[in-house]
Amino acid sequence: EEFGGVDVNDVLNLVPLLQSWPQADASRIGMYGWSRGGMMTYLALTRITNVCAAVIGAGPTDQLRWPERRADMETNVFAQLIPGYATNREATLRARSALYWPGKLHPQTAILLLHGSADWRVDPTDSLRMATALFERKHPFRLVMLEGGDHGLNEHREEVDRQVKGWLDRYVRDRKP
Repeated sequence: EEFGGVDVNDVLNLVPLLQSWPQADASRIGMYGWSRGGMMTYLALTRITNVCAAVIGAGPTDQLRWPERRADMETNVFAQLIPGYATNREATLRARSALYWPGKLHPQTAILLLHGSADWRVDPTDSLRMATALFERKHPFRLVMLEGGDHGLNEHREEVDRQVKGWLDRYVRDRKP
């Protein structure tokens, strides 16, 4: 448990597991991560090249800004879980912040960003800024901001399910470019 450190290997180890199952088509992999799982998805996409599509819901992209917005994250999560945080705060947070390395994401993986405009846990501008970074790199993505949506987009569950299903069907099931 390193909040985006070696624990990313738990996600990466799923790929060889899928490849070992005869009933699985490991050439069609989709990833779906929410909140911290979104951060883990970004990290995984720097090391996996066969993910057709990813969905990231309310994913933090700039951990460097978190302590100013949510001091509880610094004391209760970063300082306790991230090795070397006390001595190298900026480097450890930057390494977990996709906004600073969008060029490391596999360029063929289509990314759907979902975020609620009333999310107080993860600043919605994280997704807006990430969309800008992806746009500037011509990385395939779609940003869906849902007005008034909380961190889990609970009041927009049907819309979230529709967006996710459509995205994964298009890029994973149907293998659209």
